[in-house]
Amino acid sequence: MASSANIKAAQNPGDAAAMKELGGAESALSGTLGRLFAVSEAYPDLKANQEMMQLMEELTSTENKVSFARQAYNDSVMVYNTARETFPTNIIANTFNFAAAEMFVIDKPEQKEAPKVQF
Repeated sequence: MASSANIKAAQNPGDAAAMKELGGAESALSGTLGRLFAVSEAYPDLKANQEMMQLMEELTSTENKVSFARQAYNDSVMVYNTARETFPTNIIANTFNFAAAEMFVIDKPEQKEAPKVQF
């Protein structure tokens, strides 16, 4: 679900609905990861497993990539919106109906925090 929402948002980054869908999909993914971590806590043998350690490393890397991508997207939106409103590019933007892009904002504070992981 998160992957398809990501593809849809990447195809049309100016679509506010696609960005909200992406935010919802990411929060659902975070909730699922939280449950996975809770299961791993309940089984000490699983915590010591090399594959589980690799999974944790990959999840940390993915969290960092998502955070970086979110920041890069918001930076790009800010540059685009600024260029769209400054002279002489505003003439072209208004002529061809370039709409303002929406920043990627997470509405709920609990969705901003990554799931806590302790093994």
